[in-house]
Amino acid sequence: MKKLLFITFLAAISLQVSAQVEAPKDAPQLEFALQLKVTLGQAFSIENTQHGRRTVIPITGGTFEGPGIKGTIINGGADYQLANAQGRTELEAIYCIKTDDGVYIHVRNCGIIANSKDANGNQSFYFRCAPTFEAPADSKYGWLNNSLFLCAPSFSQGFSGIVLNVWKVK
Repeated sequence: MKKLLFITFLAAISLQVSAQVEAPKDAPQLEFALQLKVTLGQAFSIENTQHGRRTVIPITGGTFEGPGIKGTIINGGADYQLANAQGRTELEAIYCIKTDDGVYIHVRNCGIIANSKDANGNQSFYFRCAPTFEAPADSKYGWLNNSLFLCAPSFSQGFSGIVLNVWKVK
């Protein structure tokens, strides 16, 4: 009986070892889509809500440009942020852009900002978002509707706003 249990135990271990997953060789690639230079208004916060600190940052305008797309950011949107005591902030920016040829596109950009420590205990900063676009399906910008996108900020001393670099997941 002990021998049977031992053989069953060895079989279970060998299944776990052989079931380890290798990273797929066809990992998604990124392709630069556009850069947004967003101007911002005066932020305000609602402290100590039941969900954390809520901050609203008005989006007042700006510009954007990428391969085959260029235009302005429309005044009137906002970046809604919810921060917790552990240094994590969830954000959702909602705004519209207008291409140079007059096409309006709705943008919803959700993401995470985290100030924390890495596995070695060192301070780390993480800021990534996943914008979605709603463009007229029959326009030359309809491709924005049918792709996933990632974005990350870059900070420029010569610009008083936020610069977002956006990549299409291929």
